[in-house]
Amino acid sequence: MTDLYDRPGHLARRFQQIAVAIFHAEVAAAGFDLTPVQYAALAEVAVRPGIDQATLAGRIAYDRTTITGVVDRLAQKGFLTRDLSPRDRRARVLMVTKAGEEVLAAIEPAVDAAQRKMLDGLTPEEVGTFLALLKKAINAGNALSRAPLKVG
Repeated sequence: MTDLYDRPGHLARRFQQIAVAIFHAEVAAAGFDLTPVQYAALAEVAVRPGIDQATLAGRIAYDRTTITGVVDRLAQKGFLTRDLSPRDRRARVLMVTKAGEEVLAAIEPAVDAAQRKMLDGLTPEEVGTFLALLKKAINAGNALSRAPLKVG
């Protein structure tokens, strides 16, 4: 039997736990209260103003049914607006507010620090290799996810 600590699923779960803990610590130390998913959603809406919630979910590989809660929390914090789509009355289009833009700009150093800290044990060459292999594995399994990444 393969050792648990050599199984990719276990290692991926552990890395996710570590990555989320580091993100929360860095962001909180900088005085912000955003989760990694909230940050991803806000950053994606900032570069795609007017995106609808369903498309946002696909672009950040998040479940369509639970993206509403993420958007609700960002709207409650005053970082997003959500309005009915002029093209599809069933859809909600999202826009980043001025406060959301300010938070994104101010939080970026903490997010960058978290990304670096997640990979502290690797050399720059190893970081490149690790990220390339991680992307390759994720791309190969994307369609198997409950929330596949949908870009393009």
